Amino acid sequence: MHAPSGFQSLSPLAVTPPWRAVVSASIGNALEWFDLVVYGFFAATISKLFFPTGDDTVSLLLTLGTFGVSFFMRPLGAVLIGAYADRSGRKAALTLSIVLMFTGTLLIAIVPTYGSIGLLAPAVLVVARMIQGLSAGGEFGSATAFLAEHAPHRRGFFSSWQVASQGLTTLLAAGFGAVLTSTLSAEQMAAWGWRIPFIFGLVIGPVAYYIRRNVDESPEFAQIQATTTPLRDTFRDQKERLLLAIGIVILGTVATYLVLFMPTYGVKQLGVPASVVFTATLMVGLIQMLLAPFIGHLSDTVGRVRIMLTAAVLLLVLIYPMFALLVARPSFGTLLLVEIVFGFLMTAYFAPVPALLSELFPTQTRTTGLSLSYNTAVTIFGGFAPFILTWLISVTHDKLSPSYYLIFAAIVSIVALLFTRSRLGFK
Repeated sequence: MHAPSGFQSLSPLAVTPPWRAVVSASIGNALEWFDLVVYGFFAATISKLFFPTGDDTVSLLLTLGTFGVSFFMRPLGAVLIGAYADRSGRKAALTLSIVLMFTGTLLIAIVPTYGSIGLLAPAVLVVARMIQGLSAGGEFGSATAFLAEHAPHRRGFFSSWQVASQGLTTLLAAGFGAVLTSTLSAEQMAAWGWRIPFIFGLVIGPVAYYIRRNVDESPEFAQIQATTTPLRDTFRDQKERLLLAIGIVILGTVATYLVLFMPTYGVKQLGVPASVVFTATLMVGLIQMLLAPFIGHLSDTVGRVRIMLTAAVLLLVLIYPMFALLVARPSFGTLLLVEIVFGFLMTAYFAPVPALLSELFPTQTRTTGLSLSYNTAVTIFGGFAPFILTWLISVTHDKLSPSYYLIFAAIVSIVALLFTRSRLGFK
């Protein structure tokens, strides 16, 4: 595998075993993404409680817009926390990000609704989402660099736990959705049920903080001379790699947030009960959690780009027929089939992404490069995906609109992968 010139070899004197690094990064990463995904999954309920406009579509658009607003903070988090990780270490950045995410989740869990405090309710919600966005902006780069630098010869396998932990997130969030929507009445969900997943996030937050505080620094980072200007170095020396990394991430982020949008899509557009949609979405989380490490390991042997190109082309070809089938036959069986196929292809594409991105940037600026490229793509193409899809469907009255957006993302990422292979020699 081709590596950039700034790469440093791993010392055999590493203190923290790789499996401890996996646990440390994964449990905190799972909490980070759990809090984000839960908000998207329960968007329909939150829209009525915090944005009661009298028009369900407008309320939902406002809620999904609030979801997207937090993504404006992602690039800022990428700059601040990513550069902090390259100056002070991955461990310090990971600890900071978990504290910020806990703070945002606490605000969402306890804030009264519009009916109690009026406009202050959505205002607090926006602040909480912005804090979460700042945290998430630094989490991906810090956690990916931390994992990748513990086992350079198995970057694909260890970095893929970043994706596997996001699968655990989807599994947990969809599990909460399935149980709550099937056991609680609409009145109970609106009164207190929607808060339960956020309270769960508060419970595991201190555990993640403790684990991250007591893990050793990434050995690969510990043995280099850290730069004091990682942001300047990245923009000066790695502009092409930044652009290619952004292009690579686009398909992964659109696919991820399309999964997050599915509960809202299933209920609002297909008329499928919420409990049914959440149950089908469970499969995506399960597939992602179990398949990602296997795909990551495979990428260490056969190459990242080769696997990702195959998955991207299959998504490009199959996504429209899958949505056409789903719209024509909106049953649990069809939804389950679509989610399973989509889960396999999405995971096959996304699992090698962290390792590939980590190899695009040298150790000294790795977290900054990872954070900037990932969060730029997520902010522009992923964070507002639920909003864009809801708007497109309402304007065009075409329920197949989500497939068009994913087709666009697949084309862009395929082009970026081809350039990465031809210009930089990655396989």
